[in-house]
Amino acid sequence: MLAFAVVFTWLAFSLGGALLNPALGSSFGSRFAEWARGHGGSSIVNWVENEWYKHHQPPIGGTLPPGSIQKPPASSQTISTSVHYLPTPKSMVPFVTPALSGEGDWRPVGRRVNGIPAIYETTLRPDSVHTSYVAGVAWIDTKLLQASLYSGSQIPGGGPFPLTAPIKTSAARTLVAAFNSGFLMSNANGGYYTAGRTEAPLRKGAASFVVYRNGTSNIVAWGNSVTLNHSIVSVRQNLDLLVSNGRPVPGLDTNDTTKWGLTLGNAVYVWRSGLGITADGALVYVGGPGLNITDLANLLVRAGAVRAMELDINTDWVNFSSYKPSTSHGLAAASNGTELLPAMTGTPARYFESWWARDFITVSAIRHPTTGGG
Repeated sequence: MLAFAVVFTWLAFSLGGALLNPALGSSFGSRFAEWARGHGGSSIVNWVENEWYKHHQPPIGGTLPPGSIQKPPASSQTISTSVHYLPTPKSMVPFVTPALSGEGDWRPVGRRVNGIPAIYETTLRPDSVHTSYVAGVAWIDTKLLQASLYSGSQIPGGGPFPLTAPIKTSAARTLVAAFNSGFLMSNANGGYYTAGRTEAPLRKGAASFVVYRNGTSNIVAWGNSVTLNHSIVSVRQNLDLLVSNGRPVPGLDTNDTTKWGLTLGNAVYVWRSGLGITADGALVYVGGPGLNITDLANLLVRAGAVRAMELDINTDWVNFSSYKPSTSHGLAAASNGTELLPAMTGTPARYFESWWARDFITVSAIRHPTTGGG
């Protein structure tokens, strides 16, 4: 009887605390799943989720609700500046014919840098079969913005680190966007390095988002051409490259995504996100519901990625938020944040919360004098 009371008390505090912890997800279901995974119940959670997805496959065909495709403004402002910036991306070619009005067309979002749009977004249907779904794509100008890797309150563990949730006021003055990073380190099949410390061992060949001291960033297969050196600030690894040499990597299987989402067993169509780099150095983020792994790879390639990696998956974790304060030097905040897709959970507030558990990536304005040429 005493043993039962002890177990019941522990369970009440442990599980009860988890169900009230927003860092574990926006719903009680996701919080319970995270708690169960952390206490040896991964196989049970995987089975339950797999069974759920088997009976909740995305519908075939169908139409989008009005307003799902976000159209660009009627006219664009002519930019005249001597600050270096990347050429505005060309419209993405839609996967579905006929295309909807505005599908694949870019629109500027977020804080401008020296008057120049630094992020463009577009929406489009991810394949010609599941036409009631829409994916979002964000294009990030790395001549105007520099990336930073933030640690969460729990992931990767260790710390304290110079950059940890929440985003501080000093950083909010230049923040333009923030978005989710990769899997839990136990599922990422890769490592984590930041601020001169290796919190999880870096794996050779792993897909790696690398941030350099000079403000640039890259996506590489670790150890092929890039190894740890004094010029690197942060490395976040997650699985293997999804796109290489401008093509989806060989062996992607639409019906078997175990390698690309172990926590869902063999579930296929879920919220997924990915990050790629283009030939001219822009970053491209893709996120959306009802995506299989080939959809994600195809979207990244069509957005111009020459190399790309999958980031986090599942409803609670896929989030890209841009911020547009009322003045050019104003503070980014939840109140002036907008999500890439309205259905994304977590809201733009999550990155400003001290309890936010997962690591994430920010892109912020580079404040520099004009240097000639656009």
